[in-house]
Amino acid sequence: MKHYIYGNGQSRIGYGVARMDGVSWGCNAIYRDHEVDNLVAVDYGIQGEIIESGYARRHQCYFSDWNVLPSDINVKEELCKGFKEENIYYYGKDKGQMVVNGSSREKDKVKKELGLHVIYPNEEDMIMPITDPKEWGAGTTAVHLACQDGACREVYMFGFDIANYSNGERINNIYKGSKFYLPKEAEGRNPHDWRQQLYLTFREFSNVKFTWVNNDFKYIEKSRIADCPNVEFKTYDNIR
Repeated sequence: MKHYIYGNGQSRIGYGVARMDGVSWGCNAIYRDHEVDNLVAVDYGIQGEIIESGYARRHQCYFSDWNVLPSDINVKEELCKGFKEENIYYYGKDKGQMVVNGSSREKDKVKKELGLHVIYPNEEDMIMPITDPKEWGAGTTAVHLACQDGACREVYMFGFDIANYSNGERINNIYKGSKFYLPKEAEGRNPHDWRQQLYLTFREFSNVKFTWVNNDFKYIEKSRIADCPNVEFKTYDNIR
């Protein structure tokens, strides 16, 4: 079984998103423009947006920290203690269930998402909680989840752009500047964690062949990933 995973790096602009002859995966706001078989979201604001859009009623989604609680008024009041009203964000309509998570990262402050996120899911929502891996990026999580499918033998990765942000380079993301994303002028984050997460995945699933599609691999060539025998690097021209 082949799995096609679409990150949101700008390199995939102009390249179509499709399931082709396998299973498609996407991350966060990709659902705004494309339908994928499996959608992965790890940030709470975008999870709430996905719920409100109705997308999760029709498509399989994987959300981090997705612990459904009864929307009891006493429970809600207890969880909201210590948060200013303007820092409590609500998504969807209360139908007896809720998911509550707090965000306190520096990037949440820049994105104006600092506070408590209260999401009201629908009974029809097709959401699986992400139990493994934990605290990873959406793209690297999607790659790992695809490999957990016992029938997975090949993985194609698009839009996984690794850049060197140590020199003040601006963020590389198709959806930068839009709701629940960092501003266009924001500096990108150090990609060390993403490289490490992908390296661990390539090693753990050594029986899977990975094809990483991009036009620039200069920040991968000297990393441990380049030594993984099950990873092949191709340009977009060579994959069409």
